[in-house]
Amino acid sequence: DCLRSDIMVNSGPSQIKCDLCFVSLFCSWFINGTKLDVEADYRYSLMDGNLIITNASETADYGRYQCMAENSYGMILSRDALLQFAYLRAFSGRTRGAVSVREGQGVVLMCSPPPHSPEIIYSWVFNEFPSFVAEDSRRFISQVTGNLYVSKVQPSDVGSYICLVKNTVTNAKVLSPPTPLTLRTDGVMGEYEPKIEVHFSPSVLAANGVTVRLECFALGNPVPTITWRKMNGNIPKKARLRKSQAVLEIPNVQLEDSGTYECKAENPRGGTAFKGHLQVYTLPQWSSRINDTQLDSGEQLQWECRATGRPRPSYRWLRNGQPITQQMVSGELIIHKVQQDDSGMYQCVAENKYGAIYSSAELKILASAPVFNPNPIRLIATLGKDVSLECKPKASPKPRVTWRRGDRRIQPNRRIMLLRNNTLRLVNASRSDEGNYVCRAENQFGSAEMTATLWVKEAMRVDLSPSRVEVTVGESVVLSCKASHDPSLDVSFQWLLNQQPLDFQQEGGHFEYIQTSSTVDLMIRSILLKHAGKYGCRAQTSADTVFAEAELLVRGPPGPPGVVIVEEITDTTATLSWSAGLDNHSPISTYHLQARSPFSLGWQTVRTDPDPVTGVMESAMAVELNPWVEYEFRVVASNAIGTGDPSVPSRGVRTKEAVPSVAPANVSGGNGRRHELVISWEPVSEEFQNGEGFGYIVAFRANGTRGWKEKMVTSADSTTYKYRDETFPPLTPFEVKVGVYNNKGDGPFSGVVTVYSAEGGEFQVFSRLVTCTLQRVVSSKSSVEWSHVLCRGWEGEQEESGKKKKTIGNETSMMLTGLGGNSVYLITVRGFNSIGQGPASIPSAAKTRKDREYTIHTLPTHVLHRSYITNSRSTPLIHYQLIYHELIYYQLIYQKSWPLLLHPVAFLYEKSGGAQTILKYRIHTSKAKKLPLATDVYLTHQQTAWLHKTLLTTERLASTICCSTHTGERERETFLFNCSQTRKITTVTFTSLNEECNPAQNQCAYRSIHKQQ
Repeated sequence: DCLRSDIMVNSGPSQIKCDLCFVSLFCSWFINGTKLDVEADYRYSLMDGNLIITNASETADYGRYQCMAENSYGMILSRDALLQFAYLRAFSGRTRGAVSVREGQGVVLMCSPPPHSPEIIYSWVFNEFPSFVAEDSRRFISQVTGNLYVSKVQPSDVGSYICLVKNTVTNAKVLSPPTPLTLRTDGVMGEYEPKIEVHFSPSVLAANGVTVRLECFALGNPVPTITWRKMNGNIPKKARLRKSQAVLEIPNVQLEDSGTYECKAENPRGGTAFKGHLQVYTLPQWSSRINDTQLDSGEQLQWECRATGRPRPSYRWLRNGQPITQQMVSGELIIHKVQQDDSGMYQCVAENKYGAIYSSAELKILASAPVFNPNPIRLIATLGKDVSLECKPKASPKPRVTWRRGDRRIQPNRRIMLLRNNTLRLVNASRSDEGNYVCRAENQFGSAEMTATLWVKEAMRVDLSPSRVEVTVGESVVLSCKASHDPSLDVSFQWLLNQQPLDFQQEGGHFEYIQTSSTVDLMIRSILLKHAGKYGCRAQTSADTVFAEAELLVRGPPGPPGVVIVEEITDTTATLSWSAGLDNHSPISTYHLQARSPFSLGWQTVRTDPDPVTGVMESAMAVELNPWVEYEFRVVASNAIGTGDPSVPSRGVRTKEAVPSVAPANVSGGNGRRHELVISWEPVSEEFQNGEGFGYIVAFRANGTRGWKEKMVTSADSTTYKYRDETFPPLTPFEVKVGVYNNKGDGPFSGVVTVYSAEGGEFQVFSRLVTCTLQRVVSSKSSVEWSHVLCRGWEGEQEESGKKKKTIGNETSMMLTGLGGNSVYLITVRGFNSIGQGPASIPSAAKTRKDREYTIHTLPTHVLHRSYITNSRSTPLIHYQLIYHELIYYQLIYQKSWPLLLHPVAFLYEKSGGAQTILKYRIHTSKAKKLPLATDVYLTHQQTAWLHKTLLTTERLASTICCSTHTGERERETFLFNCSQTRKITTVTFTSLNEECNPAQNQCAYRSIHKQQ
């Protein structure tokens, strides 16, 4: 196919390309079947095999061209290509006569285009350029005839009309002389039935894949309407109607689009129709080509080519560009007993009336003396098994082959067979078969010999043990493969799992390969379920290959159950069914049903009926579900080994509606404006609303009354309700309860609580003066108490400094801290609420006690096991107890079985009188190997320091240090300690044991010591 398509050119220089000529030794050209003499005509020249025509003209060069390429293998002919010339002549200059019609009459203005090639595009100019005639249902320009059709003339149509044509190749344009259109004065044309003036051919031929345009336009008054249909079928969906339905356009037309099409023109006066047949043809296309072939002299050549097309293509054959047979329908070429002269290039041509295609191939006839591979052939056979000695010479024609052993020719018998491919086969090989075997090949061009040496060895045996083994997930097993073979041969092993070679690099360290001279062990560690299967050991020598197989069964947790189906759903239950998964060689004992909803934290195991669900069951009921909640379900199986993977979740289902069963919590109230009762509650979660139309029922009544007032709150998210009644005074107590409801009915009410209405704007003076109780007054602290008055809170004021403290609610006492020791304070109390503050109480005086003095002592810097801890003073350590003191130790040195503890950071605190101090140290050993992570050491004054467990270096200092007084007093104090290692004064605040120990208070000590260490 060196010429791709037909060629359209302007007059002047032209070039025709032939792709084959780039690789050919020689190219020649033909026009209309006649060979061109390129040397005789100066206008012709060749460049890289391409034909160049100078001053090309239509009269001398129009026609079909073919290229013939030739080299040492033969000649082939290209497909032909038509060379055409594009042109557009001018219109005749003769004046065109005027066309006169009545108003309402139809008219046709003729274009009469000049000579042209190829197709041209038509348009019409009205009066002057560039005012073009617009096409609509009344006016139509045919792209077949070029004429302008007006179905019903109007006065606005009067004027001069010019036909403009454009060449699609050269883009040249020419204008016709004007054609005047006038109206007659003898009356107006009445209505008349349509008359089709433009229609497609009764028989339309179209190539497969092109766009077909069928035209249909009619004159008539009123203007006719055009419709289309396909007889005995439907118009293709890809078809489009253009130009007010005057053109039916079918893109990419196919064979199935063939058929009879009808256009119909109608108006109120009548109708008319036209039918035409569309026939789609296809160029030949190959379905089977010929290929290069090599044959020995005397063999038969059989080539066959196949092509599709409409009409059905015919076939002809070319050899080196020349016909060799007559036209054949079958496309088959047979040559019996080919000879050397039959070599060459062959072409199969498939053609119909619309085109031709070529398929090319080379036929090579071989002729050579026999030749063997020069490498020596040595075979090792197994005793008692068959062995084959191959003889494959290269020769043409095929040689005659004989075998001999030594000087004696081998004759076939029951043990020795000569196969068709010249292979010598020995059955049940024995030691006596060892030796040299000679194959001789001979044809008319010469002969050659090949020698094969045969050794016979003992058969190899392979033992794989154990042959069947059962293990549990996580265990390990060893498979041993031992080969017994001839010691003169080397053996290699390969392990396979389920017939696939094991890749030891990608198995994550589960497999280990251990080989000795004739034995290989496969160790499988930490076995997984996927390791179950048949393990094969393949042992191979140069003589034979032996394969042995063992089965490994792995017991493990069950596999995931099958698809979970929700069979039935109620408001609180769901009946589920599933299919059993793999039990992995351990029977399934139980199933667990799990559910997930938008309100749950992931998957949760649900209660079932029956309970438990045994391993033989494949259905159960999930119970105690919440109504009107969307659930997904899955099933998990368990056996003696463990619990397996869950099933795939079921589709989401919603339980049915039910009456609410959960009442609002934390019902309370208060605040608001004067004469308002504010009731609040925690909203019920959507999970417990149990259906649509959820809301609240707020019920309340004044204390001492019987009837309840009920108000509906329709919003499920509401948290408060306000009731206003100016008849009740401030702080009126009400009994309040809040219930729930939905579309299914009313649910429960909460418990009854007392809620006060909003407060007024003034307070009464306290009924009793404030008193200060000094029973627990220490330096910087004072306890204050007063009588109870109903209000939101109290505000205490220290008059001398103006400092104020507020209570949280209606408390009648509070602790004032941060006071100076041995000082007198005046304290007043006043009530307050959301409206404002009340009057202050009469001031009360309070005096704090004198400060105490403390002595600080430091432990020795060395603590030795079984030594006594002594202090620098003999005064007992009393009053305070260090409950937890987690410390950092620099180093631990081991001496025999007793450890030596160096450089602890620790402190003891002394106070006069009281009990002995007990210290408890916790030592972290986060880097310990095979030792406990922490151990406790108790160090008591005048007692043995006993280390309970072996210690290692610790890494962190505790963030919490708690202490408590021996007398149990509630107090907070600040001390200064001298760290023996850091030489830095550190401030630490201790909290008494009966109060919560706050780690944040000790953060300064933690950071300071930790950073220094």
